[in-house]
Amino acid sequence: MSNRKISKILIANRGEIAVRIIRGCRESGITAVAVYSEADVLALHVRFADEAYEIGPAPSRESYLNQEKIIDAAKKSGADAVHPGYGFLAENPEFAQRVQQAGIIFIGPPPEAMRLMGDKTAARQRMLEVGVPVVPGTDEALKDEQEAVAIAQEVGFPVLLKAAAGGGGKGMRVVEEKDGVVSAFRAAKSEAESAFGDGRIYVEKYLKGPRHIEFQILADSHGNVIHLGERECSIQRRHQKIIEEAPSCVLTDDLRQEMGEAAVKAAKACGYENAGTIEFMLDKQNFYFLEMNTRLQVEHPVTEMVTGLDLVKEQIRIAAGEKLPYKQRDIKISGHAIECRIYAEDPRNNFLPSTGRITHLVPAAGPGIRDDNGFCAGSEVSVYYDPLLAKLIAWGRDRKEAIMRMRRALREYQVYGVETSIPFCQMVMQHEGFVSGEFDTHFVEQEFLHRPDLLDCMGELPEKEAAILAATIFHHQNQDRNRPVALEPGSNKKISSWKLIGREQCLGK
Repeated sequence: MSNRKISKILIANRGEIAVRIIRGCRESGITAVAVYSEADVLALHVRFADEAYEIGPAPSRESYLNQEKIIDAAKKSGADAVHPGYGFLAENPEFAQRVQQAGIIFIGPPPEAMRLMGDKTAARQRMLEVGVPVVPGTDEALKDEQEAVAIAQEVGFPVLLKAAAGGGGKGMRVVEEKDGVVSAFRAAKSEAESAFGDGRIYVEKYLKGPRHIEFQILADSHGNVIHLGERECSIQRRHQKIIEEAPSCVLTDDLRQEMGEAAVKAAKACGYENAGTIEFMLDKQNFYFLEMNTRLQVEHPVTEMVTGLDLVKEQIRIAAGEKLPYKQRDIKISGHAIECRIYAEDPRNNFLPSTGRITHLVPAAGPGIRDDNGFCAGSEVSVYYDPLLAKLIAWGRDRKEAIMRMRRALREYQVYGVETSIPFCQMVMQHEGFVSGEFDTHFVEQEFLHRPDLLDCMGELPEKEAAILAATIFHHQNQDRNRPVALEPGSNKKISSWKLIGREQCLGK
């Protein structure tokens, strides 16, 4: 591919990832274009962008999942490229193809690679062909309930029923014995059809006590593929990652090299380009291919912190047709990084989403701390979208320092108006099992779900400090009622709606 100039990028997403991409564009001298739903007219990513276009009502299917409206906005803005972020349309090969057919660069992999690796059974087959180990199971979708029972017995219980087009834990059921197969098959199939429009289900052996290890890869259009080391993603609930770190404390140098080579082989096998992630399950000293995420990952900052590379900028350069400027030998890992996802959820109430207006927000800062945030004081946490507010990342010279910095940062982080996962993250950072590195993907289920009392001393302000803060918030809210609504002074932002308020109100001043 010959080089193509990219001077304007439309970001087909919202929240913290849209803000993150805007920052990468700005540092690269590229104009950033935002899209927003009616619910997001005052959102932080709209304020940060150089231009913004409304694309429909609050429900995702009418806005952020509406391919026609997003492509139309890209055309109107004169964007050279579209960056999908993650979630929404990021792994939709039809969207990637439509973007390309419109003469616009898609910042991501080719649609063909996305289709192959997005189909879990097809991906398993390709990995077997090139010698990458996979978890024992079926390589084709199950025909019906009877076949599900027969295959499950053959593989051996416990088994995992998984959606062939799945991801994010949807369309997935663990089955411990024969009697549970039929109901689990029906439930997984129904959920898969609802979430992905594809009800195909396959079977994998359910590994007990595994680690979830993934490798970040970069691949250009000239055949060059490298990996940037691994991320440990075993702290998760309902198959959704909560805390990630790099590097993993359980990999030896030999195992790291072997898994890294397998990740590169997997990416080459599907003709991959751009940034992607090869995910593995590690059972003792054996590893198995799990799936490939054909996009930028939520947890990409921990890799950036230990390698010094900016993955968004790398994505843009690759999409423009440039060659990777690095060889595998050039990639060095420095120190240790941990990421805590800050969700608007109530960990004391089974992590139920918490919605409403953020009345007060003070992010953590200081040495070794990075905060990727998509909200500010005054922002509304909507019922329509994922409740991820921010990603808090701590870097240290070693794992111990990274943990201590994360503890300090979580204590500093203040969010009022909605419940957050901060107390849960604090609990994990102080848990003996996490600190020692002795944990697996069942950590949350085994150590927390039956012990919610572990949060009792987490995330609480001293009584006097809480009273002062409450009074301060009340005072500023009363002042805000008399503040005039205005556009940001001196702004030259092009926006398809005039419904903006000033930056001061958003910042809660």
